[in-house]
Amino acid sequence: MYPELALLSYLIDWFFGEFSFIKSYKHPVIYIGEMIKWYEKNFYQDSKKSGFFLVLFVVGIVFFITYLIESYVQNILVLSILGSMNISHKMLKDEVLKVTYDPKNIKYLVSRDTKDLTQSDINKAAIETYAENLSDGVIAPLFYLLLFGIKGAFVYKAINTLDSMVGYKNERYKNFGFFSAKLDDVANFIPSRITAIMIGGDFFKIKEFAKGHKSPNAGYPISAMALKLKVKLGGDTSYFGRVVKKPYFGDGREEITKDDVLKSLSFSLKYDILIVGVLCFMIFI
Repeated sequence: MYPELALLSYLIDWFFGEFSFIKSYKHPVIYIGEMIKWYEKNFYQDSKKSGFFLVLFVVGIVFFITYLIESYVQNILVLSILGSMNISHKMLKDEVLKVTYDPKNIKYLVSRDTKDLTQSDINKAAIETYAENLSDGVIAPLFYLLLFGIKGAFVYKAINTLDSMVGYKNERYKNFGFFSAKLDDVANFIPSRITAIMIGGDFFKIKEFAKGHKSPNAGYPISAMALKLKVKLGGDTSYFGRVVKKPYFGDGREEITKDDVLKSLSFSLKYDILIVGVLCFMIFI
């Protein structure tokens, strides 16, 4: 395990975020995305076999590069900077907070149709984004960084990027993105539940609501946050002009306010302190 690396990486993200202050900085996820696009452009076939080789290609290259980096780079600060690039808590908080200043910013955070959303719907989407990405963008990469080092965090990020780009159940990606989506489900199984426990509440009640989500993982942090705030998240949602029927997560009020968004973000300091505390405990025991 790599608790020192995980701790330093988390602290770097806490204070510096995505290094947006560095001009011409290009996040590693962009390079991963470019690999996926290149493969799709040159080797796309409407088959699971082609999608399987896409996963092998992307994950294999990412693993090989990061394995070499870990083999030759011994400086913990350099490795921690690389590790922090996989954690996005500061950026996530900042982007969700922007929605409270200007609701139009929600279109940059979600894939659902945003043109006709009510203010309550916008607030709901912002909270769902924070809860779900607390798992995908914070706990999951930190989990794999802690267990496997730099290569673990970047391989997870590659899997998550594959799912976000080709893991859709539409005509083009139903087969091609099959393995990307399934591998992402496996990779997020434990982190999503850790996230729900961290948010807090009755885990058995969280689990009951989470079962209603089409994803085996996303429902956990969303349900936990809904119960924490005493609101209902989820519900019918429009994607690309088509309304998708969704259950509600939580049993509170349906009207979601700006204060609810701010309250969800107010928990972030508690999460930061808890994560740092756990990692420090692991280092010094």
